[in-house]
Amino acid sequence: PFVLRALPGSLREVMEELSPRQLAVKQLKRRFLQALQANNAQEVQQILHTGKLDIDTVLEVEDPSMVLASYKQGYWLPGYKLENSWAMGIHICVMYNAVETALVLLQEGAAINRMPNGKTPLHVACEVSNSDCVSLLLDYGAKINSLSLSGHTPLHYCITKESVHCAKQLILKGANVNMPSHSSDEETPLHTAARFGVPELVTLYLAHGASIDAVNSFHETPLMTAAFWAFDSKEQIYHEDHHLVCRLLLDHKADPNLQEEDYKTALHKAAWNCDHILMQMLVEAGADTRAMDINGCAPIQYLLKVIDVRPMAIPELCCQLLLNYNAARIYPPQFHKVLQACHDYPRVIEIMVNSYEHLKPTKKWRTAIPDDCYKRHKDFYDSVFAVCTNIPRSLLHLTRCAIRVSLGGFCHRGVAQLPLPPPMKKYLLLEPEGILY
Repeated sequence: PFVLRALPGSLREVMEELSPRQLAVKQLKRRFLQALQANNAQEVQQILHTGKLDIDTVLEVEDPSMVLASYKQGYWLPGYKLENSWAMGIHICVMYNAVETALVLLQEGAAINRMPNGKTPLHVACEVSNSDCVSLLLDYGAKINSLSLSGHTPLHYCITKESVHCAKQLILKGANVNMPSHSSDEETPLHTAARFGVPELVTLYLAHGASIDAVNSFHETPLMTAAFWAFDSKEQIYHEDHHLVCRLLLDHKADPNLQEEDYKTALHKAAWNCDHILMQMLVEAGADTRAMDINGCAPIQYLLKVIDVRPMAIPELCCQLLLNYNAARIYPPQFHKVLQACHDYPRVIEIMVNSYEHLKPTKKWRTAIPDDCYKRHKDFYDSVFAVCTNIPRSLLHLTRCAIRVSLGGFCHRGVAQLPLPPPMKKYLLLEPEGILY
């Protein structure tokens, strides 16, 4: 039988050996690439004038961050492919901020709208926030709304504060601020700015007619997008810039009660993040605390599900906020689920218990609280089981409940107008005290 054998090392080297002409071209390309990267305009011009290298020659460039590359969504690529990208000289100039060399190439007639690896030079200039190159490319006729291979316009690649001037130039030249990406997300530039938390870009787009409640393919508005991305689950931190984006959108009359494809509102997303700052912003803007998603869950249920995995959050503030803005309470026979989810957060339990006129415990209550947790918070849990009995609670508590009911659930606004001392107002607003009585 015929057997395939590995070629001996010396024979393989002979077969791979380049002809003198091929070797000369390879060396010339290397020299050209180095001149481009060093912004050596004189060297580049000299190489081009020899006539041995086409001005639009495609070069292989190290590009681990994929600045030069764009691929269609859904395509699988082996890892090694992503370390290098194909690019023409003008792309490399833009990537390395070699403005003088870029000008030489454009004056010599370099193609300005080609995409050897899925992006035009204008896409690359926006991605690296190179406003000088953006200006130069626009002056030489770069297409403003051209789509990369992944379906994004140059505006979609403006994702940092440093790229604001790039975006401004594009808009002044006629870029469409409401053009959705031709990708599976169908995001407008405003969605992209909201996702990356760039308030300067949001302000710019709104000033130039961006549709504030535009929806992507998931029916998410920019407000929902900013609300979701305000929390970094990896670093467990909240981003102030995303909060500022939400503030800007709400100030420009973004609708906080629109629902995406699963019927979640921006408040559902903020509650999922346990983000009390954003939740307060939304409820003050009129967000409906009783809105239900496709599974019949309100924001308070989203909140209770994640309290245990949001160590940087202040869950009692979130809980108190929702209940003071007319959130529906948990169905009493299911209260053991609150204990299961929040047993290590007595202040949350206290606020939840105090929102009811009376709660009768079930057999599931005690088993919902781990023994070690009960021991850690023994005084508190003893007080819970002491007040949650068949006997009515104190007259003070019953009065609180009556006042809250009379305010129609919107206690935050109503209590502020009552002629009462601050401690009594705090009591009416379910301020936790560490024990139940």
